[in-house]
Amino acid sequence: MKLIRKLFLSLFVILLINCKTSQTSTSTSAIASDSTLALASTNLSNFEKLASIKNIVSIEKREPVSHFNENYEIWFEQPIDYNDLTKGTFNQRVFLGFVEPSQPVIVELQGYGIGSEKAGELADHYKANQINIEHRYFNNSRPETIDWNTLTVENAAKDQARIIDAIKKALYPEAKFISTGISKGCQTTMLHRRYFPDNVDGCVCYVGPLNFEREDPRVYEFLNTVSTQENRDKVKAFQNLCFENRAALLEMMKNEAKEKNMTWEFGIDKAIDYTILEYSFAFWQWGTPIESIPTQNASVEEIYTHLINVVGYGFFEEKAVENLQPYFWAALTQQGIYGYETAPFKQYLNTEEIYKFEWAFPEGISKEYDLKPMQEVQTFLDNSAEDMLFIYGEYDAWSATAVELEDNALKREVYKFVLPEGSHTTRIKSFSPETQKEIYNIIDGWLKE
Repeated sequence: MKLIRKLFLSLFVILLINCKTSQTSTSTSAIASDSTLALASTNLSNFEKLASIKNIVSIEKREPVSHFNENYEIWFEQPIDYNDLTKGTFNQRVFLGFVEPSQPVIVELQGYGIGSEKAGELADHYKANQINIEHRYFNNSRPETIDWNTLTVENAAKDQARIIDAIKKALYPEAKFISTGISKGCQTTMLHRRYFPDNVDGCVCYVGPLNFEREDPRVYEFLNTVSTQENRDKVKAFQNLCFENRAALLEMMKNEAKEKNMTWEFGIDKAIDYTILEYSFAFWQWGTPIESIPTQNASVEEIYTHLINVVGYGFFEEKAVENLQPYFWAALTQQGIYGYETAPFKQYLNTEEIYKFEWAFPEGISKEYDLKPMQEVQTFLDNSAEDMLFIYGEYDAWSATAVELEDNALKREVYKFVLPEGSHTTRIKSFSPETQKEIYNIIDGWLKE
C-alpha cells in the first residue's frame, strides 16, 4: 500500500507540475489556474508536501515520539561529489519531527549516524520541530562503494544545506531555524555555518574541537595541566600501574578477544599499549570520578576492569574502526585528532615517538592533512560569524582545542560558555539555573529577530 500511495502521490505531483507549466499566456484563465494550484498546495498533507520534493526517494511515516505530532523517516538522493556530478548519487537519511509550521525548527547536524529520532535538548525545550540529518557515509547513508576523497567537509555542508532548503520550502517557509550539533556534530555545525552563513538563523554548538593539526599538540598541554596536580598524578599513577602489569593485562585482553571475536589491525600487543595511553584522554573526556581509580594494591582484575570501563574496545578494535572509518578519514584529512605522548612512559615503551592514527586510514589509501578548512572556520569566527553559541566542559579533553573567540565576538552575538569541571557530556541543562536562563535568553532573541 505504501508503494501504491507513493506512486499515486508522484503522479499527482507530476500532474500539478504539468498543469502549471502548460499555461503559456498571462490570461485570466492562467492566473486562475495558478491560484487553484496554490490553493491545492496548501491543502496537501505533510506527507504529500514532502513527496513533492524532487530529490526525496523514500518517506515513511512513523509512530510519533517526544512531543512531535508526526514523525517521518526520509531518504534524500544526494550527489556523491558536488564538484563532479558524474560520480553519481547516494541516499542520505533524515528524521523529521513535526509540530506545526509556525514553531521554530531545530536542525540536529550529526557528525556520525543518527542515534535517536527523539527530540534533542533544544527541540525539547522549545517544543519545536526537529530535522535530524545523518552525516554522509555513516550507517546506511553511503554509496555502495565509497570514494573516500569525496568525504569532505564542503560536500557534507552542501548535503545539509540542500536538505534544509528543501524542507524549509515545503513545510516551514516562515519559521526560524536553529542548527545544533554535539562533538563531531559541533564541528559539522561550525562548518555548515561557515559555508552557508544564511541557511539558518543561529547555531548552538556543544563540546566540539577546532583542531589545527592532524595530531594537535594542544591536547598534550591540556592533559599536563587539567584539574589539580594531585588528580593528574593519580591518573598517571594508574597508567604506570597498567604498564607494570602489562603482561597480565595482555593475557586478559587475549582472552576477551577470543570470547568476543575481536581483532586489531596493528595486533593485540600494540592494542594494550594504545588502550593504556588513551586512558588519560578518555578519563578526562567522560568525567570519570577520581575516587574510582584503582590504587597500587588493586588486583589485576580490578585494574583491567577499570581500564576497559573507561577506554572500552570501540576505538581501536578492527570491526569498530571499520564502522568509524568515516570519522577517522575526516579526522586524518581535514578535521584533526590527537596522538599519544610516549615520553612519560619511555621506561615501558622504549620510545619517545608520538603514537599516531595513520593505521586507521582505509586500506590502501592515505592522504595529507589539509588544515585549510578549520583555519577558515577560525577566520570566519574572528571576523564575520553571527548568532553562534558554544558550550564546553572545562575538564573535557576535547576542550584542549575548543573554539577561541576574539573580544569583538559578543558584538556579533557569538558566545562561549564553559561549565567548571564539566566533561564531554556537558549540555545547557548542566549549568546553573541562572546560566541556563542567560543562554536561553540569547537563543530566544535569535528566534524573535
